[in-house]
Amino acid sequence: MNSGFLLYARSRAVPATLAALVATTGFAIWAARQLNAFVDPDSRVPIVALAPLMAAAVIGVSLYTASAELDRTAVRPWWPRRLVQLVGLTALASGLLPLAVLGHADVFGPPAAIRNTLGCVGITAAAAVLLGARLSWLPAFVYVSSVYLASHGAQGRAALLWAWPMQPGAQPEAWAMALAAFVVGVVLYAVRGARPEGPRV
Repeated sequence: MNSGFLLYARSRAVPATLAALVATTGFAIWAARQLNAFVDPDSRVPIVALAPLMAAAVIGVSLYTASAELDRTAVRPWWPRRLVQLVGLTALASGLLPLAVLGHADVFGPPAAIRNTLGCVGITAAAAVLLGARLSWLPAFVYVSSVYLASHGAQGRAALLWAWPMQPGAQPEAWAMALAAFVVGVVLYAVRGARPEGPRV
């Protein structure tokens, strides 16, 4: 069983994905220092919004499979492996990225980083099912970038829902949207897998 998971991890480039997540965290910590985010929590907005997006893109690329036909005809179901892969990588990213925004949990601190990581991974996983792993980053990128540009000054209960990536702290509405995206994305990917694509060049 362990050897099976090891082979699966290698076929999905999980080791490279782990290294990329560590590098993404390092970049986020560096960027936070450049923005003096440890002193001014409000300057963390780009970190809290974009670092989870980068991590989700890295995870999304790892969802690619070069053997979709073999996956469909395998004796053992693949959904447990897909579930472990996606949830495990998300847990790692959710544990690493908050290191860039420690403190001030009620503003743009660790809770917001974790929430955005879950939401972005959920969108990316769903996109992998619909578009394929190579383009799985695109819907999350378009959504988060649009919200980042359009949500300045947005107020009210509706803004807590559609602009959840830009919300500070632990607002229940923002968390509900992010968790819903995560659950839907994880379930879709675990059940269906990524959309088949041509072989990597």
